[in-house]
Amino acid sequence: MTTIAGLPAHVLFVHAIVVLAPLAALLEILCAFWPAARRRLVWLVLAFAIVNLALTPFTTEAGEWLYDQQGQPSPILQEHAERGDWMIYFSAALLVVAVALAVLHWLESRSDKPRSIVAVVVAIVALGVGVSSIVGVVRIGDSGAHAVWGGQG
Repeated sequence: MTTIAGLPAHVLFVHAIVVLAPLAALLEILCAFWPAARRRLVWLVLAFAIVNLALTPFTTEAGEWLYDQQGQPSPILQEHAERGDWMIYFSAALLVVAVALAVLHWLESRSDKPRSIVAVVVAIVALGVGVSSIVGVVRIGDSGAHAVWGGQG
C-alpha cells in the first residue's frame, strides 16, 4: 500500500502507531502495577497491542516506499528509516506483555491463590517494555519530524 486518497500511506498509518504504542505501553504499566485497572482494562490493552502490532508492518512498508521515492535521502531520513525498523520489536514486546497481563488476570480470576511473584515479574517487564517503547516511538518520530520539517517548529 503506497497511497490512500492521494496521501502517502505512511503519513496516515504513522499517526495510529504514535497514539497506540504509547497508549498501550502506559496502560500496560498501569495494569501491571494496579490490579483493579488490570481487571477492567486488560482486554482493551490486549486489543490495542494486537492492532498496534498489525499496523506496524504496514507503516514501515509504506515508509520504505516513501523513502525509495527520494533520489538522495538525507542523513536524518536515513536515521529515521533505521530507527523505524526497530518499531516491530517494540510492538511485539508490547503484545507479549499484554498477553502476560491477560494470563495473569485469567490466573487471578480462577483462584484465590496469590500470584505475587508472577505479578512482580510481569510488572517489571511491563515497566521496561513500556518505557523503552515510549522512548523508541519518540525517537523514531523525532527523527521523522526533523526529516520532513528540518529545524522548523
